[in-house]
Amino acid sequence: MSGLDDGTVPRFPRGVKFREDKVRGQHMLLGPERIFNADPVATQILSLCDGKRTIVEIVDALTEVFAADAATIRPDVESFLIDLRQKQLVTL
Repeated sequence: MSGLDDGTVPRFPRGVKFREDKVRGQHMLLGPERIFNADPVATQILSLCDGKRTIVEIVDALTEVFAADAATIRPDVESFLIDLRQKQLVTL
C-alpha cells in the first residue's frame, strides 16, 4: 500500500452522505444502494472528511482525540480511506 500525499483532501463523492441515525444512536455512511454503520473510530475519521481538511490536518486532529502520535495514527487512517476509495465511498 502506498501512502497518501500530505496535501490529499478526502471528500465524499456525489451521492454519498455521512449521517447520524439519532434513533439508533450511531453514524452511517450512505452510498448508492449501500449503508455502512460507522464504529466510533470510523465516526471520528469520517466527521473530519469535510472536503477542506488535508490528510495531515485530519491526523493532527485525531492525535488530540486519541492521545496518540501521528506516526501511529496515520497508517490506520490512510488504510481506512484507501479502502473506502476502493468502494467508491470517498475520493482522495
